Amino acid sequence: MVKKLYEGLFLIDSARAASDWDGVNAAVKNVLDRSEAEIVSMRKWDDYKLAYEIEKKDRGTYILCYFKAQGSKIQDIERDVKLSGLIMRALILNAEGREEDIEKDTPADRTEKRKQKAAERTQQAEEEAAAKAAAEQAQESEPAAEPEAAETEASEPEVVETDKVDSAEVEQAEKEEIDGEQADSEVSEDAEKDDISAEQTEESSSEETDTPKSE
Repeated sequence: MVKKLYEGLFLIDSARAASDWDGVNAAVKNVLDRSEAEIVSMRKWDDYKLAYEIEKKDRGTYILCYFKAQGSKIQDIERDVKLSGLIMRALILNAEGREEDIEKDTPADRTEKRKQKAAERTQQAEEEAAAKAAAEQAQESEPAAEPEAAETEASEPEVVETDKVDSAEVEQAEKEEIDGEQADSEVSEDAEKDDISAEQTEESSSEETDTPKSE
């Protein structure tokens, strides 16, 4: 007989699925194998809080499975689910014509991808921070910067010393100029004094000449 495509959603206790995921998957496969079903895809659907307790469990993990089986074997699969000690519930639907649904992401797949992207962004940020820190450390430890700074510091006293020499030469030149002016002033004063003395002598001689002798 021709096998058809079916979609099965199997409910497992979340605590058991978290502690023994491989064992849970093996239990679902054994149920399908007993009915000669061909598993096409089997993935975790998601974890959910149950609307009501089932077998005293309030949370469940759903496993989504696509498989091919004969229509007459579906009742056998549902019977084996009830007899299983791990599978709490199962919902099996005809999936003929919905083959594209097999490749769609489940809620668990989308959650895992978001976590992976967040981890990649965190790793990228850490790598960028490490590269920036390494670049700053390398820049601080560059040996070429120290001799240049030392050379600049050593050249500053020479500039100051040159300024001192130039200032001293200017002061000396100004002093010599002042001394020269004072000397010229003194010479001029002496010449004026000599002229005045000569004039006084001439006036005295003239007065003596003009004064009549007494008899």
